[in-house]
Amino acid sequence: MRKSGILMHISSLPGPGGIGSLGREAYEFADFIRASGMSIWQVLPMGPTGYGESPYQSTSVFAGNPMLISIEKLAEDGLVTLEEGDVFVPSQDEKVAFDAMRQCKERLLRRAFEQSEAKLAQEIAAFVRDNHWAEDFALFTAIKRSFNNVMWTQWPDNDIVLRKPEAVAKYRAALDVEVRYHLFCQYIFFQQWFALKKYCNEKGVELFGDMPIYCAEDSADTWTNPDVFQLDENRISTSVAGVPPDCFSEDGQLWGNPLYDWNRLYFNHYGWWVDRMRAMSRMYDLVRVDHFIGFANYYSIPYGSKTAKTGEWIVGPGKKLFRQLKKEIPGLNVIAEDLGVQNQRVRDLLAFVGYPGMKVATFGFGGGDDGDDNQHFPGNWTENFVAYTGTHDNDTTIGWLKTMDEETIQAAKDYLGDFETAEEGVELFMKCVLDGPCNTAMLPMQDILHLGGEARMNLPGSTGGNWAWRMKPGANSEKVAKHLHAMNVAAKRVQ
Repeated sequence: MRKSGILMHISSLPGPGGIGSLGREAYEFADFIRASGMSIWQVLPMGPTGYGESPYQSTSVFAGNPMLISIEKLAEDGLVTLEEGDVFVPSQDEKVAFDAMRQCKERLLRRAFEQSEAKLAQEIAAFVRDNHWAEDFALFTAIKRSFNNVMWTQWPDNDIVLRKPEAVAKYRAALDVEVRYHLFCQYIFFQQWFALKKYCNEKGVELFGDMPIYCAEDSADTWTNPDVFQLDENRISTSVAGVPPDCFSEDGQLWGNPLYDWNRLYFNHYGWWVDRMRAMSRMYDLVRVDHFIGFANYYSIPYGSKTAKTGEWIVGPGKKLFRQLKKEIPGLNVIAEDLGVQNQRVRDLLAFVGYPGMKVATFGFGGGDDGDDNQHFPGNWTENFVAYTGTHDNDTTIGWLKTMDEETIQAAKDYLGDFETAEEGVELFMKCVLDGPCNTAMLPMQDILHLGGEARMNLPGSTGGNWAWRMKPGANSEKVAKHLHAMNVAAKRVQ
């Protein structure tokens, strides 16, 4: 079945509160997707953001980001009283001002907690029982804040670093109110999330989530489950993740995420991974697994290395992990982010699991390897893939068109058809993705709106200024929806 959808994170929605939320604007965007003849809404990871506001460096792979909670919806549900003088600052802008937004939203969430925790006590208790990670995440967050947010391996009390039972009990009692506040926020987040998911599904819209392969070093996951990772007796990583040097990076990329202890996971029937994927399958209808090639083989860099040059490739869990996942979670719908260098082991694993891979149209031109040598060249696409004009890590298509060399632009024109302006070019790129053979076609909202590089979501390898783009109110207009609908009808993707 041919489908299409839009890539736009919740934080990029317009509306009050300084950041997109799970409130009215989210429901209106689901309506817009449907009116456009599309049936998929892809978001970025939904966990609490970590370093540089990156959703890919979250403090938990299970938790939700409280900053995406709709305060308006809390007020409508009678869970918080908004007094005269309460201002949602900063107001709508094209960028999230993270510090100001967080200060305002946290103040209102704490008020909601004070006003409504007692009347939701039974519901929160049931939520905690059903989500084994919640208590540990709330305690981790409370302790981390009490120690001025330093990384957990640097907490001044080594007993709590090592999670000794007496220390866990002591901090749980001492930080009781703070722990309960974070449990309250998680309960509210998932109430709002699943209400939105129900609405989307009833409208015929699937929610497409994104799951980073690795956990952040400074996370509740590594603190709570040290046996899952390659850590020493002091809970310090022995090896970390990254990628080797290539034509784009002389030193490679040193990501720094802890690597998994796949041997130990194997003897535990991959229980932690089963729990994680089961949680993802409940949250989303489709799950993109980031850096999928890391399951076939992963790059291991000794902890403390200054660059990625000192790393080596290690064989990953491969088919054994996915046999277990298919056995435990038979309805799992995975898309494999298979971008990057593929060897035969990666290709064999992709063939075994049968998951759709990814094609990125802007990767299909330039670099001297157009045509047969380039897997992203649109002429080489086949059905079992998800096609994109670009991803959250790419420049917008207009930004790309305005910065590429003449030879690359000419290669695109030779395949897509001639165009005079970047605005005409992005339309041809979108048409190429929608008309192509891939079963699923995804368009970033920035391309749909013909936005330039100023609307780019992330520039890999940079810090500051990323993840902040927001759509202007009313940009997802009826006119835009009609145009998309016509394109989807012509591409035979309207459900």
